[in-house]
Amino acid sequence: MYYSDFLAGFALSLGLIIAIGAQNVFVIQCGVRRTFVLPVVLFCVISDAVLIAFGVYGFARYVGDVEWVQPVMTIAGAGFLIVYGAINLFRALLSNSKSVDAPAGSTTLKGTLAICFALTWLNPHVYLDTVVLIGVVSTKYANDLAFVLGGASASLVFFFALGFGARALSPLLSNAKALRAIDIGSALILWFVAYKILAG
Repeated sequence: MYYSDFLAGFALSLGLIIAIGAQNVFVIQCGVRRTFVLPVVLFCVISDAVLIAFGVYGFARYVGDVEWVQPVMTIAGAGFLIVYGAINLFRALLSNSKSVDAPAGSTTLKGTLAICFALTWLNPHVYLDTVVLIGVVSTKYANDLAFVLGGASASLVFFFALGFGARALSPLLSNAKALRAIDIGSALILWFVAYKILAG
């Protein structure tokens, strides 16, 4: 019954996390080096699940009590998705090359997780994406739990594939054409979600 809500959460979360960023690149490097891949992947997945749940059950419920906030935030959220998608598309079309660069890793589990913590919890875009944007968009759907599970599932699938597939995928992910394809795919997903939000 709430399969569409699950898919909506999955698509939105995937569209937001698929773009190559510092956290994703760090996961790739850990995978290529085979350095604490499972702890790093689990940390990223659990962090996303906590932030998404807080956005849906915390932030979204508070703003839902104020009549004018939801339509304003819905329009703002859709606008952000459109702009964010455009940024991905322009980056794909205008960049001639890309390289996978990330903060240096650590030889210890504690040091590696400390870097992962900083890239995850000290990044302001994480809160905008998971808490604000996903939280607001979730108000358009009937089942909060299905939406949260969809978003968390996207994070689970993405980070496990990224971390454990990094050795095989690293030559592709270092290729400019592949990175442009990822950015274009991310843009299309974000624009589709924005359309569904505005269409009600």
